[in-house]
Amino acid sequence: MTQLNSLNQLAALGQSIWYDNIQRSLLLNGELAKMIAEDSITGLTSNPSIFDNAIAHSSDYDTALTELLRENPQADAESLYESLAIRDIQMAADLMRPIYDRTNGADGYVSLEVSPTLADNTAESINAGRRLFKTVNRPNLMIKIPATAEGIPAIAALISEGINVNATLMFSLQDYDNVAFAYLDGLEKLAANGGDLSKVASVASFFVSRVDTIFDKALEAIGSEEALALRGKMGVANAKAAYRRFEKVFGNERFKALKAKGASVQRPLWASTSAKNPAYRDVLYVEELIGPHTVNTMPPKTILAFKDHGVAEARLIQNVEQALAEMKQVEALGISYTELTNTLQTEGVEAFAKAFEALLANLDAKRVKVSG
Repeated sequence: MTQLNSLNQLAALGQSIWYDNIQRSLLLNGELAKMIAEDSITGLTSNPSIFDNAIAHSSDYDTALTELLRENPQADAESLYESLAIRDIQMAADLMRPIYDRTNGADGYVSLEVSPTLADNTAESINAGRRLFKTVNRPNLMIKIPATAEGIPAIAALISEGINVNATLMFSLQDYDNVAFAYLDGLEKLAANGGDLSKVASVASFFVSRVDTIFDKALEAIGSEEALALRGKMGVANAKAAYRRFEKVFGNERFKALKAKGASVQRPLWASTSAKNPAYRDVLYVEELIGPHTVNTMPPKTILAFKDHGVAEARLIQNVEQALAEMKQVEALGISYTELTNTLQTEGVEAFAKAFEALLANLDAKRVKVSG
């Protein structure tokens, strides 16, 4: 019998590993299939930065791009991107489909984001989510919608139509509450309309390492011994606090009524789990956040690191009171939790929008190259 590696052990502790990366070559050369078979990868996430890196900075897509331009020489960069991205997502979803079928829809999902330029437009986010879900035409697709003020009603609306949603760019406990209740609102509407609750799924993507980046900077600006001792604590503490909210929301009577109709919990997904600070253990945001009903979406470097030297233990539900106390200590130092987490979401939306603009500009340049 093959010995389990650290990645394989996470499944026994109730956590799924999703691959935070996509590229045409991974789908065609068997690399992703191998990771599914050997490393217990059970899902995949994408974002504009990942697609920019894949499409604009490799030759993987040159042939496909040439064919698209032959069919429609006037195609704009955004339609070219969608065609290329949708094909990748379909292939990834097909690779994950056996997992989806085996788990009765509990796992095996692939995420595709609506255009980041729609983050402040509810109606257009809903329309884009519907269109992409229909075009990809895979039951194990999740549509990524940011947890902005305008994104929250879009999340509820799509869930109410039976469309799977990955709620993304969540940084605060308020974001968590907003997303969890949007999911419940959507499920209740779906049930009222006679929909099948067992056929819709969702994850709540809570970002981790970026929280430490911004709070560490604020703590270092204070510079006291107490402040400096709290560096590297907020990312994990914030996630543990969110998980406690998850346990409360999905353990209450409101959800129990939906569960009786076939609904699944909306799993917390830990995003941004590569350690940005080289002073921190490179698998910090994996090891500290392992627990039941969770997903960790890891970039390639983090997957390799955890496979090599990660320790698989259920630490998510350990030392929660200490984590909450550390959050209070940070606030007591005069650092505004609300202000900094709001800043993180604003910056996150802007960063994805810039990555999307860069992707389109790079595609325009590549179009000229392959046409020439």
